[in-house]
Amino acid sequence: MKRSEVVLAQKRTADILQQNSIVLTEDEIGRIEVAGFGLNELQVQGLELITYINTDRYCAKELVLFPRQTCPEHSHPPIGDDPGKTETFRCRSGRVFLYVEGEATSDIQAQVPVGSESYYTVFHQIELLPGQQYTIQPGIKHWFQSGDQGAIVSEFSSTSRDEYDIFTDPRIERMPVIQED
Repeated sequence: MKRSEVVLAQKRTADILQQNSIVLTEDEIGRIEVAGFGLNELQVQGLELITYINTDRYCAKELVLFPRQTCPEHSHPPIGDDPGKTETFRCRSGRVFLYVEGEATSDIQAQVPVGSESYYTVFHQIELLPGQQYTIQPGIKHWFQSGDQGAIVSEFSSTSRDEYDIFTDPRIERMPVIQED
C-alpha cells in the first residue's frame, strides 16, 4: 500500500471518529493502523484501527470499518502458554455483521468479497447495533463487515498479538507493508 493511501485512510478514520465524538490526539491520529492485508483492495477488505493500550494482560482498540468494508476471516491461536486472544466487540456506531463458527445463518446480510469466496468458511451471523457486544473466544474463526454506513467497534481483549493471527486466505499479509510514493 502506498504511503499516500495510508495517510488518506488515517485522515478519513480520524474524521469518522471525531464525527462520533471519539477524539484522538495528534499522536494517535499518526498511529492509526491501516490494515490492507496485502490485497490492494482496502475499501473491500481492510480495517482501520487505533490501539490505545496493549500490555501483557489486556488490550483496548477502536476499529473503524468504511461502508461494507470487511475484515477477512481469521482466528487467534494459542501462543506458548497463552490460550490465544479473547476479544469483545462493542458496536459504537453503524451496524456490524460478525460471523463466527456455528450453525450457518441461511440468508447472511454481508457481501462476501468477490474473488475471495473460498476463503470465507464460517457463516453464523451475529448482528451488532450500537450498544450491543459479543465476545469471541480464542481459536474461533471469525470475520466481520460493516453495513452501508460503516461502523465503529470498540475492542476489549486479552493481549493482542496480531502478527500471529491465522487467516484463512493465504494471500494475506497481516503486518502492513507501506511503499513510499
